[in-house]
Amino acid sequence: MSMKLMWEIRAFCSVVEKRSFVHAARMLGRSPSAVTSAIQFLEDAIGAELILRTQKQFTLTTAGETYYASAKHLLETQAEAEDQLAELSNSPQGWVRISAPEILSLGFLPKVLAQFSRDYPNVSVDIHFSDKSIDPIQEKLDFAIRGAFPRSSELIGYPLWNYRRYMYASPDYIARMGAPQEPEELASHDVIVHSAPRILRDWHFVSGERNVRFQVQPRFRFTSGIATFQAAQEGAGIARLASWLAEPAVASGALQRVCPAYRLTSSKELDPSIHAVYGSARLPKGARLFLEYVRKKGMEIPDERPG
Repeated sequence: MSMKLMWEIRAFCSVVEKRSFVHAARMLGRSPSAVTSAIQFLEDAIGAELILRTQKQFTLTTAGETYYASAKHLLETQAEAEDQLAELSNSPQGWVRISAPEILSLGFLPKVLAQFSRDYPNVSVDIHFSDKSIDPIQEKLDFAIRGAFPRSSELIGYPLWNYRRYMYASPDYIARMGAPQEPEELASHDVIVHSAPRILRDWHFVSGERNVRFQVQPRFRFTSGIATFQAAQEGAGIARLASWLAEPAVASGALQRVCPAYRLTSSKELDPSIHAVYGSARLPKGARLFLEYVRKKGMEIPDERPG
């Protein structure tokens, strides 16, 4: 089977799974017109209409439903064969390109990278550190690491590790301004907010006894997670921080937890997670291995709970 026909089959399956020509094109890294042409070529080759297209939606024909099951099986068989060949080949090589929040540059990803580079000396890694929500398809990345809560999109999500968020301040700040015990007391304190990738005015505090929805009135607002973390340690105010980041600073005496009975969650009382997103279900071998290294290192982080 020619590579061209494999592309047409992959385009058809992607359109069916994404329910959209535009979303399928983004995932495949091609233009919508190229995907449309691929479907038309496939229909001509088969001699049957696969998709009934209207301006706003599409429907699979009976032939399309039958053909999709066979086409999907064909792609899975091809992917399995390629994976087996890749395992027999030499060590992976080339570039792995990803993006990650700035805060992961403080020790975590450098440690992962050091171990990975020793195990796979022929793989190079390009990391774009940014607190913005990077689109891996648009930026031509293998995957993007994100924090907090996954957003609905056509991207494929991959969980890395869960964590909790609490409020923290430095001993110097607490000595000057006091240590709030309840969320409502934060109204009289200097609150530091990390504003990237988006600003949430309402924070949700959860404890064993009560849940509080608190509208934040920050004194400081930063687009940098590193700046938020460092400003809290310098005594500028109280910050909401990930436990995996802040608890080592608590252990060293640089930070203390305030409102200690409460953790901060989503409006549905869910804890956040570090996760990866990518556009294609088949990551290159080097990227897949590096992602597994990140996940393994993240799973080693202690699950901090209130004392």
